[in-house]
Amino acid sequence: MKRRHLIQQLGAACATLGLPAYAQPARPLLLGQSAALSGPARELGEQFRSGALLHFDKVNAGGGVGGRLLELRSLDDGYEPDRCAANTRQLIDAGAFALFGYIGTPTSLAALPLVNAARLPFIAPLSGAEALRTPFNRLLFHVRASYFDETAEIVKQITAVGIRRVAVFYQDDAYGNAGLEGVTRALKPLGLAPTGLGKVERNSVDVAAAAKSILDAKPDAIVQISAYKSCAAFIRAARQAGFGGTFYNVSFVGTRALAEALGAEARGVVISQVMPYPFSPSTALAGDYLAAGKAAQGAKFVPNYGSIEGYVAARTLVDGLRRAGARPTADSLIGGLESLRDLDLGGYFIDFSARKHTGSHFVELTMLTASGQVLR
Repeated sequence: MKRRHLIQQLGAACATLGLPAYAQPARPLLLGQSAALSGPARELGEQFRSGALLHFDKVNAGGGVGGRLLELRSLDDGYEPDRCAANTRQLIDAGAFALFGYIGTPTSLAALPLVNAARLPFIAPLSGAEALRTPFNRLLFHVRASYFDETAEIVKQITAVGIRRVAVFYQDDAYGNAGLEGVTRALKPLGLAPTGLGKVERNSVDVAAAAKSILDAKPDAIVQISAYKSCAAFIRAARQAGFGGTFYNVSFVGTRALAEALGAEARGVVISQVMPYPFSPSTALAGDYLAAGKAAQGAKFVPNYGSIEGYVAARTLVDGLRRAGARPTADSLIGGLESLRDLDLGGYFIDFSARKHTGSHFVELTMLTASGQVLR
């Protein structure tokens, strides 16, 4: 039965029973998400969605926000821009109140013209691309640091130990180009430039040409800007060819997914993180996240960086909604989010304003062990 018909029938039933208007069920606030729920990047979408639902389900169990339940409707785009654009049209036509938790740069950029035309808030895309941050867009809100922030921290660590020859393996799309630009910008003030470049098509693991191109340049470290399957394939190919240096990845690679894809070969791989360490209650936020996960899923709950990002995004959105008034609109939600100045989620801060929609610049580097553990 279509939602509209269901609501009409419920309203008619309330009228028949003589119930006042305020007793009639309020329509849920529809949050639309297009995400990779299949294909080589599926774990990123699944983890983010799972983490967001930890908070949304808790809020709904308490009656929602101002009596309105939150409905997260997630459509699979397989990390393909055309499918994401089609999903976005479908979500807008379905009456989405806001768009939330899109996964990736090329997909988010494909949705952006539709977002601008519909004037819908676009909240917490899982992307650090500058193209989603500059020029400033009143509709977009980010809860994570940018790829420029991440690559600057990576380059800082690499060069601090005396390494000068830094190559870049990158995905041949807007995401990969954003990361490559970040590395290039970070190296330039040091009088350096990337030593060797290699690229791979999105949703592909054909890395042979990239490995040869990069290894021929004899780098001492390789920064990877791609999804976990292609990064894992490249690491294997490079090591089999004799590369003994260190691999560095930005957060979008998916920490758990990369560790699982590599197995024991994960040892020594470095990943920059834009969320707090999720595996122990080292911050109040991580403690809340772990408690929420165990309460919802029990022994099946597996903490990871992807789902804590979804959890942070959901908490931020809900806090903005609570400041958006009794009858929230797109404009009042934007105003509510912009009022979140130095919001402390428990050791992780979100700071928005009317002209600043990147809420965090937090970055730290972690390293994988052969058993898949994450060391800080």
